[in-house]
This record gives sequence, structure tokens and C-alpha cells, in this order.
Amino acid sequence: MFRRSLVLMLVLCLLSCAHLLGRQKPEATSGAPQEYPLILENGVTAGKTAVGARVQGKLSMATLLNGKVVPRNAVFSGEVVQSAAKTATEPSRISIRMESVTWKQGSEPVQVYLTSWYYPTISDSGQPLQYGPEQPASRTWDGQGQYPDANSKVYRPFPGSDSGDRAGVPSTASQVPSHHRVPLKDLESERAADGGLVLVSKHGNIKLDKFTTYVFAAAGLLPSK
Repeated sequence: MFRRSLVLMLVLCLLSCAHLLGRQKPEATSGAPQEYPLILENGVTAGKTAVGARVQGKLSMATLLNGKVVPRNAVFSGEVVQSAAKTATEPSRISIRMESVTWKQGSEPVQVYLTSWYYPTISDSGQPLQYGPEQPASRTWDGQGQYPDANSKVYRPFPGSDSGDRAGVPSTASQVPSHHRVPLKDLESERAADGGLVLVSKHGNIKLDKFTTYVFAAAGLLPSK
């Protein structure tokens, strides 16, 4: 009888513990820092672009933010926090903080900083428009412009065009961003007193190009992927 009561008490205890464990919420796990690849709509040069200047960038790919899907081309807005040109004794410094993001269906406050990573552009020649073996110019001439004389040193296939600018000819070549980010050359990252991120260069003034995809993040340096 005593053993039966003891077994019954143990079973009830185990069931009670299992019930309590089942009601507990799982602890949140900290993942990798969220990053945002932004195509800058403003060129920025350390020492020339003033502190407080407004900066915008478009998100190059859809990204999660606070459980929401922020679509591609959502606009991040912020300002230049630090901007200093290189001197004989001090390095060049730049810091950009994005403070909000807006898109058609909504908006969210953010606090992300420019990191020392970017997505370089690669040349995309597009799909070839000719099938089969290459044909001589005399066989493919459409009757417009100068006759394609292979012996002519000044041949221009279209009126008003030159070797560097083929006006009126649709180009199949374009510049597209790479799928892999790389570190910006000759740059280091530092933490500011307010926790922000500052890029530092001892080699020259930092210049950020318009329409280039730079990585912004809430945390500091990100591991290469």
C-alpha cells in the first residue's frame, strides 16, 4: 500500500512538472545582426558633406524588420552624423545613421549605421542578339549610315556616332550588383560614444558613390558571407 501511494505521488509530480514546462514560453535567441543593403541616392564625401545633411537609400532586396516584411525599394532616410576630411595628423571619418524607413503600406523607425561593407557592381553583357556564326559587316548592313568598309579608319555605323558613343544603338551591357558583399578597401570601423558606427580611413578622404549598394546594420562589423 505504501509503495502504491509513493508511485502515485511520483506520477502526479511528474505530470505537474510537465504541465508547467509546457506553459513556459521559449526564450528568445539572439541571431546575427540584421543588415540592410541600401542603394544610396546621395553621394557623400567626408569633409565636404556637412554634418546633418539628409541622406536617403533604397532597399535593394526585401528584408524583415520587427517581424514585418519591408519590400524592395523601400526608402530609408537619415543623416550624416560625422564628416571629417583627412589631415596631416587625423584620419578621415564618416558616419551615416538611417532613422526611418517608409514604403507604400507603412513605415517604421530604425537606427542603423553605415558599415564597412558594400556590394560591388559587375558587368552584365546581356543576351547575345545574334545567332550562329558572326557575319561580316557588309552582310548585316541595314542600309543606314555609312557603308561598312573594313578598310576605312573612320567608319561610323550610325550618323553622328563615334567610337565612344553609339547614339541610337540600344546597349545590352549593364551594371548589376554582385550577390556577395565585400569590405571597403582601406577602411576601419570604430564605435562612437553614442554607440554608433564610424568609418575611418588613414589613406585618404572617404567617398561614397551615388547608386552604389552599401550595407547598413544596427551592430558593428559583420562577418563576410
